[in-house]
Amino acid sequence: MRTMADVARHAGVSVATVSHVLNATRPVRPATRDAVLRAIEELGYIHNSLARSLVTSRTRSVGLAVSAISNPYFTEILQGVEAEALATGYGLLIADPHDDPAHELSVVRMLHERRVDGVIIAPSAEPSALLDYLSRAAVPAVFLDRLVDESEEPAYDQVCAEGAAPVRELVEHLAALGHRRIAMVAGLAGLSTTTERIEGYREGLRAAGLSYDPGLLAHGSSASEGARRATERLLSGPARPTALIAANNAMTIGALQALRDADLRIPEDIALVSFDDFEWADLFSPSLTAVRQPSREVGRVALRLLLERLDTPGRAARTVRLPCEVVHRTSCGCPPGAGAVGSAATDFPMASP
Repeated sequence: MRTMADVARHAGVSVATVSHVLNATRPVRPATRDAVLRAIEELGYIHNSLARSLVTSRTRSVGLAVSAISNPYFTEILQGVEAEALATGYGLLIADPHDDPAHELSVVRMLHERRVDGVIIAPSAEPSALLDYLSRAAVPAVFLDRLVDESEEPAYDQVCAEGAAPVRELVEHLAALGHRRIAMVAGLAGLSTTTERIEGYREGLRAAGLSYDPGLLAHGSSASEGARRATERLLSGPARPTALIAANNAMTIGALQALRDADLRIPEDIALVSFDDFEWADLFSPSLTAVRQPSREVGRVALRLLLERLDTPGRAARTVRLPCEVVHRTSCGCPPGAGAVGSAATDFPMASP
C-alpha cells in the first residue's frame, strides 16, 4: 500500500507538504499542490481520513439540512455549499427536514450522530426543539436563508438574502406602472423570509401612497398548490387585483396555474412578478420580472461561517445579509428590452460582527 512518504518522494516535496494539501491545514502554492495531486493519482494513494479524524476529533465533514432540495433555489444553495466544501477539503452529508419541526430535529440529530464537524440548516417555522438540541449537544451550527435570531447579538451565525427591500422595489415599480390594487401571495407563516417580504410589501405600498388592504394579502404556504388556492381567493374578491407578487418560485408556478385557469392574460389583465428568479424565467411568455437572490453565495458564505466557527469557537456570532437584484422583464407590463438589473439592497461585509 502506498504511503504519504511515497507521494512526497514522487512529487519531490516534504511529507508535511503532502499533509497540508490533503488536510487543507496550510496554503500551498498551486504548482506544488498540482504536483502532489498528480503524484497521488499516479501512485493510486488513498488517504486514511478516518485515522486522521481519530487523532484530531474532526471528520472534515459537514451536514446540510435544507427542505425541498428539488427547489431550484435550494439546489443552487446546495451547489454553493458543495463548491466551498470541495475547495476546503470537506465532505458533505445532506438531509431534507421537509419543513417539519419533528423531522428537522430527527435529521439534524442523525447528522450529528454521523460525527459531522458542524451543520448548516435552513430552519423550519418552529425551530425551538432544534435550537434546544443544538445548545444541549454543543453542535456548531449555521442557519441559512431563514433567520432564527434577529437580535443585535445573535446566538448563532446566520446568512440570508435581503427580503424587505427587493419586495418594496417590486411594489413601487408596479405602482409606477399605474397599478393601485397590488396583491401578494406570501409564504409559510412563521418563517423570517415570509415576515420580511410582507414588511417589504407594506413598505412599498406606503412609499407609493397606497393603503394596505388585508384582502389583497394571502398565504400560499410557500408551495405551488397553496399558492394556486391563495391566488384563486384573491381573484374571487369583490375587486380583483391588477398586479400580483408571488413570494417564491414554487408559488409563482401555482399563481400562474390559477391565472391560466381564470383565463387572465399577463400582463394585459394582471401583472405578475416573483421573488426568486428562474433559470428559465426568460423563456416564459411573457418573460418573468423577478427578484434574483444570490443563492450560491448564500451557500458559500454559510460554509465559510461554519469553518470560522470550528476554528474560533468563542467568537461572536454574525448575521450576514446579501443583496438581491430585481430583473425587469415583461410580465410586469414593461416593454421588451427593458430588462435592466438593479440592486435592491445594500451589501454587508463579512468582516463585521
